[in-house]
Amino acid sequence: MDQIIREILVPNAPRIEDHHHEQLNAFLQQAKAYDPIPTAVVHPADANSLLGAVEAAEEGLIIPFFVGPEAKIRSVALECGVDLSKYTIVPTAHSHESAELSAQMAKEGKVHALMKGSLGSSELLAALIDKKAGLRTEYRLSHVFVMDVPSYHKTLIVTDAAINITPDLMTKRDIVQNAINCAHALGIEKPKVAILAAVEKVKPGMQSTIDAAALCKMADRKQITGALLDGPLAFDNAISAEAARDKGIDSEVSGDVDILLVPDLEAGNILAKQLQYLAGAKSAGIVLGAKVPVILTSRAAKPLERLSSCAVASLVARKMGLTL
Repeated sequence: MDQIIREILVPNAPRIEDHHHEQLNAFLQQAKAYDPIPTAVVHPADANSLLGAVEAAEEGLIIPFFVGPEAKIRSVALECGVDLSKYTIVPTAHSHESAELSAQMAKEGKVHALMKGSLGSSELLAALIDKKAGLRTEYRLSHVFVMDVPSYHKTLIVTDAAINITPDLMTKRDIVQNAINCAHALGIEKPKVAILAAVEKVKPGMQSTIDAAALCKMADRKQITGALLDGPLAFDNAISAEAARDKGIDSEVSGDVDILLVPDLEAGNILAKQLQYLAGAKSAGIVLGAKVPVILTSRAAKPLERLSSCAVASLVARKMGLTL
């Protein structure tokens, strides 16, 4: 959002420092070239979720439908000095109804994305995967962090760091395919995928290495498509071509990776937050695997991260054919 508009909406807010994050800004500009996508903002009953959606609307990224208790939404807007007259409120009694109604709106094609408000992630996702919502696909739900790391030469996707705790082989297959599809939507024609483990060799006692080897063979057999996979790879071997050479690893992925597939949620969550807090990274966060993308950001997300999450969701929705 233009800084002047942001200062009006959020008095005394810090300026958005995003000049070192050209990759996320590029996605923002790319998404702004298209029409905003209708988006159900699910239960925006606090300042952070309401302002995040208003920011994205002012930037021309989304057309928000605020689904939640009308009195509470208007009270929060009043406290924040936000004019809701140009937006649509879809009233509900509580967060559970907000999630169910938002999923119904997506099923009916009234919205092309969902955006998490002040309800729990599990409550929102439960409504999304409920059979009567009709939003399931052949893939499991998974989360991607689309990360802009200043010390790395291109966009880095980390998955899954938010939904699947200890994924088995077939769940990892869905996680990686979701991430590949996201990369395609961002304009990465053939992403390079590193399947992370603690070591680069297959070890019978380390399930992550066995899964990595199986996933690579699944890609050979077209069970995973649209990318180049390699693994198992330790993090240094994935990120640094020099580290890979030092260990005698000959890989087209090493040093030029686009997607990091982590062994489990704990490893992914720690990795993503290390990149954010120690390496100055900023990230967009969305959930894939349903018939519409879900914008899912941390309460601690900065303005650029919230806006770029909406931008990535817009590009994914367009790739899915949900909008022209």
